[in-house]
Amino acid sequence: MKILSATLLATICLTTPPAFAASEHAHGDAAVAQAFIKEIRTQNATYISKHKPAFFQELAKGQHPRATVVTCSDSRVHTNMLDQTPEGDLFMVRDIGNQMATAEGSVEYGVNHLASSLLLFIGHSSCGAIKAASGDYSSLEPAIKRELDTIRIDKGVAVIDGVKTNVHNQVTTAMQKFSDKVKAGQLVIVGAVYDFSDDMKQGAGKLNLININGETDPAKLQNTKVSGATKHDHAEHH
Repeated sequence: MKILSATLLATICLTTPPAFAASEHAHGDAAVAQAFIKEIRTQNATYISKHKPAFFQELAKGQHPRATVVTCSDSRVHTNMLDQTPEGDLFMVRDIGNQMATAEGSVEYGVNHLASSLLLFIGHSSCGAIKAASGDYSSLEPAIKRELDTIRIDKGVAVIDGVKTNVHNQVTTAMQKFSDKVKAGQLVIVGAVYDFSDDMKQGAGKLNLININGETDPAKLQNTKVSGATKHDHAEHH
């Protein structure tokens, strides 16, 4: 197992479960949308008040994200469970089933043009896309079926097992695509599962790393040595 260097791995291991309290509401309710618009404006004003103008001036200069992160579009999966200050740090790509096939251009941009040192695929427990892909989704809309078609898992598999298989598949695909960067030590590719349901029995809300550059042995993953630049060091480097 290679020693990993110049990665964000140390940061993402220090995860905390997200704090949210989303209330249930009727689907397709315009009144809910109007109320939410008001809430968004209020939250944005609060966000602005907590940052000095220099913060936004720095963002305007450009981006040098340490990680390109591919996650599912699921509303329960967000950056606050792995990075409390994601601005300029995480190049986020979201799609059905946190997969390469339907977002290849975005992933290439993050890795090849923004020079992210880490490519991170995050699956999650209770994933609707995995549940659908493991069953009969022939009655769904054509566009949704096309995205589910590229999720390669067995039919009838338990959701959490399908989630892990899908994550491994994404790492394998990315390893093939970016093999030169991995071999040169310019990129680390990681697969993880954000397990808010505690299906893996490692603690609710934990981000479980299950694949690092193709290594999937849990013992070896636990013993992986990690050293790398902090966000400040990365900014100074650029």
